[in-house]
Amino acid sequence: MIYLDYLASTPCDPEVIAEMQRCFFDVYGNPHSAHHAPGRAAALKIEAARASVARLIGATPQEVIFTSGGTESNNLAIKGAARFLKNQGDPRRRIITAATEHKCVLEAVRDLKEEGFEPVILPVLSNGLVSPDALAEALAVPTLLVSIMGANNETGVMNDIPALSALARGKGALFHCDASQVIGKVPFTCEDVDLASISSHKIYGPQGVGALYVQRRPRIRLAPLFSGGGQERGLRSGTLPVALIAGFGLASVLCLTHMATEAPRLAALRDALFNGLQALWPQSIINGQEAARLPGALNICLKNGPEAQGLMVLTPELAYSSASACMSGDVAPSYVLRAMGLSEADAGRSLRLSVGRFTSSSDISRALDVFDRALRAT
Repeated sequence: MIYLDYLASTPCDPEVIAEMQRCFFDVYGNPHSAHHAPGRAAALKIEAARASVARLIGATPQEVIFTSGGTESNNLAIKGAARFLKNQGDPRRRIITAATEHKCVLEAVRDLKEEGFEPVILPVLSNGLVSPDALAEALAVPTLLVSIMGANNETGVMNDIPALSALARGKGALFHCDASQVIGKVPFTCEDVDLASISSHKIYGPQGVGALYVQRRPRIRLAPLFSGGGQERGLRSGTLPVALIAGFGLASVLCLTHMATEAPRLAALRDALFNGLQALWPQSIINGQEAARLPGALNICLKNGPEAQGLMVLTPELAYSSASACMSGDVAPSYVLRAMGLSEADAGRSLRLSVGRFTSSSDISRALDVFDRALRAT
């Protein structure tokens, strides 16, 4: 199996697995049981990981809230901010996001309509980017929150977060960034945003854990999603999973260590994959090619070619996808590509491919051989 679906999930780094194994055996205390040594040891492990995640995103440890992953972080940021400000008597009800956001962001924003908020879903340009002019126009109405992703989870297209955030914050709106895809792959700092979501399994850490950056100065306040013991500064109740968080922390350290050399290597592998596919199918085009993209991301349309679902059946040796992994069981063409203006047919002919830390040049060559055989068979 050749794995080409790193945007969906990354394999755990072996060093991360070893760290988690040590925790499962040796750090078994409840981190909230400060009255005995095993609990204190677990708490120290949590705080060390919190500091590592904070360094990765340019934040302070006090600004990192651990969650179960990107979906929970996005919901806590969007619903938590909206509900808190509403309860404080804030009259603003407009919440702005974009048509290509992750499903959990789109659904969180739409859910708030039932609570009296006004969801505004911005269209995107043909390259997948959010237009600053469109955002500025939407901000003409007093706005409570803007949520724009750092990099798209299907195309890898990267928004200009500092510029978009400056527009929103200049109008007094909070700015949230779903940074799950961009953090750990290219330099990113949270100084330009009020809230940012992070997912461990996008950066070679374990699944089931993530974090939310919550700006401390000036302090951003949120209403928690659920009730409990008041852990994580009262924002996210529940016993923290020590081993998962320790793995997340080490994954953050490894990203900081390898990012400078990993990014150009992945970009070269991605380009080799595209060039090879274009040689096999000359009408191939990159979706979002006019925009800056993540180093390892390639979303390619085989114009006038076979449908992606059929091609995937012919290439069982390869692991890749045709749309976002968040659309479990949905074989409809990607809503992200449709929002970028692709026809239903072209969206259905598009492949979401992504390379990562454990992809080799040999993997690319072998994958192109598999695609060659499959395309000849269509």
